[in-house]
Amino acid sequence: MARRKLIAGNWKMNGHRAEAVALVDALLDKRRATPDFSAELLVCPPATMLDRIGQHLAGGPIELGAQDCHPEPSGAFTGDYSAAMVKDLGVSHIIVGHSERRSGHRESNELVRAKAEAALAQGLTAIVCVGESEPERQAGKAISVVCAQVSGSLPKGAAPDTLIIAYEPIWAVGSGRIPTQDEVVEMHSAIRRCLRNALGSHADGVRILYGGSVKPCNAHDFLELPDVDGCLVGGASLKADEFWAIALASQGLPA
Repeated sequence: MARRKLIAGNWKMNGHRAEAVALVDALLDKRRATPDFSAELLVCPPATMLDRIGQHLAGGPIELGAQDCHPEPSGAFTGDYSAAMVKDLGVSHIIVGHSERRSGHRESNELVRAKAEAALAQGLTAIVCVGESEPERQAGKAISVVCAQVSGSLPKGAAPDTLIIAYEPIWAVGSGRIPTQDEVVEMHSAIRRCLRNALGSHADGVRILYGGSVKPCNAHDFLELPDVDGCLVGGASLKADEFWAIALASQGLPA
């Protein structure tokens, strides 16, 4: 089944409004100058910038994503924000279960699933992140750990147009360390099998992204692998030229 490539940028807790506007304006210029570009582009800035960036992206060729949401639609949850709130700002996707939240905020599979279901309830697409730690990989548990995360975090009612899985080996995120192509293929194939067990025939339409030290110099190698349907990009998404080079790699084009 043909799946459209997705290049998503996770800005994490970086940047200010002026920098963010300059970044998306540069990306919009590059995208509009490439009319035959077929991949989907997504940027996920911090919550403080969603409104401003959403205004710049509205109606354009780049989509807007949030980095998290609360599982409840409203209520007494100081400091949190709901899927409905970010949808109101033009968001189409929400990242849930990133390793930095699973670890730093001790988010369980159950909580990640509830957040994903909150996104789906608003008609948004959930990007569910999964990945193993270095000790888990060294112990030979990488596949079992990741498949347990996939199974435990899948929202009810998930379908190819509302669910994306992002595999990020924790030991590669922001470290500059890169898994081998064989390791990526093995894990993405295992995730696909897990999705088939849970979703049946719908599984083959669900996109699986790779994330973890993705850069212009290695993006093409990852994007050519089977069952790699795009990339979730961290640090390189903060630089327009680097993010665009990764986007071009999804099309087999030179930067």
